[in-house]
Amino acid sequence: MTNQEIVSKLWNLCNILRDDGITYHQYVTELTYILFLKMAKETKTEDAIPEQYRWDKLTSYSGIELKKFYKELLAYLGENTKGRVREIYQGASSNIDEPKNLEKIIKSIDELDWYSAKEVGLGNLYEGLLEKNANEKKSGAGQYFTPRVLIDVMTRLIAPQVGERCNDPACGTFGFMISADNYVKSISDD
Repeated sequence: MTNQEIVSKLWNLCNILRDDGITYHQYVTELTYILFLKMAKETKTEDAIPEQYRWDKLTSYSGIELKKFYKELLAYLGENTKGRVREIYQGASSNIDEPKNLEKIIKSIDELDWYSAKEVGLGNLYEGLLEKNANEKKSGAGQYFTPRVLIDVMTRLIAPQVGERCNDPACGTFGFMISADNYVKSISDD
């Protein structure tokens, strides 16, 4: 499954939550919480997450029990963990009211083929979602979104090198930084 196919499937999941009264910003936030757990499993980096709050445990619940467990998981990971996990989940809460919608999102994410996402990284997935939002709605995120083609051209013109520091003070989707990283990887063995 290509990165673009994953983005399309994730975008379609957004429609489920829109019916639940969730804004696009809330959707991306909810998706971050859920995807972080899934990608930790896929990349075998779940060590920082307590076993009782890992992906497999989350997928073992359904209905109202899933909703209760998910809220408990968010609170626990935000208060009782360290490092990146705590940073992601600190102050986290869920805006999903319907347990069936939460369940559908988790099951759909669980069924996706994550091979290309592991290869390319989550940054490109998020950027793809933001691009879809900008294309569908010429306001909000669209005002600040720089198309990938323009980002890549600007990166080639700047031609970042191994060991140089890159900075994007107006960083929104992290697109310039992802492009710079891809560029440096393409010109070196590092």
